[in-house]
Amino acid sequence: MTALSVQNLSKTFTMHLRDGVVLPVVDNVNFHVQPGECVVLGGPSGAGKSSILKMVYGNYGVDAGSIVIQHHGQPVDLATADPRTVLTLRRDSIGYVSQFLRTVPRVSALDVVAEPLVIRGVDKAEAQGRARALLARLNLPERLWSLPPATFSGGEQQRVNIARGFITDHPVLLLDEPTASLDATNRAVVVAMISEKKTAGVALLGIFHDEDVREQVADRIIDVTAFAPRIAA
Repeated sequence: MTALSVQNLSKTFTMHLRDGVVLPVVDNVNFHVQPGECVVLGGPSGAGKSSILKMVYGNYGVDAGSIVIQHHGQPVDLATADPRTVLTLRRDSIGYVSQFLRTVPRVSALDVVAEPLVIRGVDKAEAQGRARALLARLNLPERLWSLPPATFSGGEQQRVNIARGFITDHPVLLLDEPTASLDATNRAVVVAMISEKKTAGVALLGIFHDEDVREQVADRIIDVTAFAPRIAA
């Protein structure tokens, strides 16, 4: 059963401060991701990779097309889902590791990582235990676990971000350059974590500018330039 199916997806941006100029982003995007597979979006900066990922997560609306995700055994089109359904999909069926950590001030790194499990009904002590294990695996010093991540370095924040994204068992997981701010040791840890997700049957869709990481994790690479909008002469 296909975990994620994107069909005929198109996106434009309207520049309201520029007299309503319409900027085409991508057109007729088609691909699918199977359980246990890591599909990577490839292509140069500005080709639309991040826009596709944000549409699949529901951060961006779509102009046309469908984004079908298996949700408790039933197909749901995220492209047309109401906001409450999108939130339910994010809670249960689709996870996301973004490039940037966005947290509430004064919340500790440990609680930031544990929160997705607590939201899903896991006992707080158990959730924090799993969070500790992930933070230790990602080599984040224990002295930082009780501190808010806002003052952390970029690499430290990204490890918190990765731990938060990987702590759940979402059947679909989106990865937006998860290793961009990491050293070689922690890049290797993330590669191993991705491999474990694949073994567990998770469908992964990601962007990786690090060529070495991309070659290690990708089962298929989709060239996003194939979805460039056609500009009328």
